[in-house]
Amino acid sequence: MQHLLKKFLHLESSSGIILFAMAVLAMVLMNSPLAYLLQEFIDTSLFWINEGLMAIFFLLVGLELKRSYLEGDLSQVSQVALPGIAAIGGMLIPALCYVAINYDNPTTLRGWATPVATDIAFALGVLSLFGQRVPPALKLFLMALAIFDDVGAILIIAFFYTSKLSFLLLLESGLFAFTLYLLNRLEVKALLPYLVLGIGLWFSLLHSGIHPTIAGVILALTIPGDGNSPTSPLHRLELRLHPWVAYLIMPLFALANAGFSFANIALNDMTDVVVIGIIAGLFIGKQVGVMGFASLLIRLGFAKLPDKSTWWMLYGVALLCGIGFTMSLFLGTLSFQNRANYLAEVRLGVLIGSLLSGLLGSLVLYLAFSQRKKKSA
Repeated sequence: MQHLLKKFLHLESSSGIILFAMAVLAMVLMNSPLAYLLQEFIDTSLFWINEGLMAIFFLLVGLELKRSYLEGDLSQVSQVALPGIAAIGGMLIPALCYVAINYDNPTTLRGWATPVATDIAFALGVLSLFGQRVPPALKLFLMALAIFDDVGAILIIAFFYTSKLSFLLLLESGLFAFTLYLLNRLEVKALLPYLVLGIGLWFSLLHSGIHPTIAGVILALTIPGDGNSPTSPLHRLELRLHPWVAYLIMPLFALANAGFSFANIALNDMTDVVVIGIIAGLFIGKQVGVMGFASLLIRLGFAKLPDKSTWWMLYGVALLCGIGFTMSLFLGTLSFQNRANYLAEVRLGVLIGSLLSGLLGSLVLYLAFSQRKKKSA
């Protein structure tokens, strides 16, 4: 388990660097004479990236969650409580911050879900900069919180980002899901039948009115897993998908979704309610929600601080949870997919909110680790 966790953290950390580079590249290209090339790439590939490749991302999230449950890391209430409750706070308070600023505008209010997400690759990437000084339990806390955060994003997509439903296609999707369940119950170990049915489920959901990325999660929950066995279908698929998601899918998503032209941004856009709402949600709401809910649980005696961690370290991680980036961009794009004029504001708000959270989180963690070093000297 420690080997798998170490491999996972390594992949996510290096992926964060690539994500940052691709986001910078997207903004540079969008503000250069080559902007038309990037726009052509976006026009031809955005659907397949946001609807197709992101389903593979959510498949990986589902596999990680199921493995964590089967291997015991998230199988007991005491293990789930702290990151789970902190994740709830980290989704609820940012959404309320956004709503408080946009409550009187039905159009911009649609973006309430944008600041609820945490980008696990970026957050773990920043945390990894502190090397061996970071307690393993603190890394596990952030990883578990981000996974729960992604589950929350999945539920938001399922319940709030559906178009007109086709009940016939929903029935067809249910048949695909039931067949996947039967394969699991029959203990079919070959991955190919699951993947073929998963593709069928994706196409069925695509036209049913439910966002097709949900197919990835449903598929993940039916893939057989055998506890700590590295040869189980779940482990094999997860290990195969990790490099593709970390080094291809998420960077492609950043390239297609992070860029915006500064020519379309005026000074008064900095005070736009969409921008302010997202910044407030990511930078203020996330830290208040995660730290507030986690500290309340600890003070009440239902959980304890991650092993070898301090309150300041926990607060630093709470700040890092405000790095929304890829998931915030994804939810923001879904919120305003029929109102493209708001997408530049979404990207500006996500960029500023994530930068503020990452910079202050890094400073707090640096001071916390320095303080501990002085005490142990």
